Amino acid sequence: MSDRAATISIRPVEAADLDVIQRIYARHVLYGLASFEETPPDAAELTRRWRVIADAGLPYLAAVDGASGALVGYAYAGPYRPRSAYRFTVEDSVYVAPDAAGKGIGRALLERLIDICTGLGKRQMIAVIGDSGNEASIRLHRACGFELTGTFIAIGFKHGRWVDTVLMQRALGPGARTLPA
Repeated sequence: MSDRAATISIRPVEAADLDVIQRIYARHVLYGLASFEETPPDAAELTRRWRVIADAGLPYLAAVDGASGALVGYAYAGPYRPRSAYRFTVEDSVYVAPDAAGKGIGRALLERLIDICTGLGKRQMIAVIGDSGNEASIRLHRACGFELTGTFIAIGFKHGRWVDTVLMQRALGPGARTLPA
């Protein structure tokens, strides 16, 4: 863990965080390929999305810099798909402010998501990573125990080019070794 990550506290997102979360996400939408959205949603839409995750009893976390008090990243786990057979599977999303990238904050957030989702009885976590060239996200997920399960080639078109989606998966708790309760 980097020195910066050591000073980070992770806590549940609060309504007051959503303006900063909107700014972080908007930058990823406008300039990156991690999200396939092309128009950044406003704070009201992100508030709606946050409430859906929170109302489902799933984690939506903020990383706060202990020195400055600034929110420097966020992560959440949402349902992988809406059909009931997927109820033990979640999909993670991790976003870090550009000036905080590469400092262990994403890893701290993802490790906490894994712990919380395991405690909730979830059995699988899926990462859907925009852009097969997104080495930082692929390395992060590998470091947290995810394995590559596939790549959709040229599935999205953004910033004037075709973009792949990388799929990675990690068992939570006993994974598929036992039946859920």
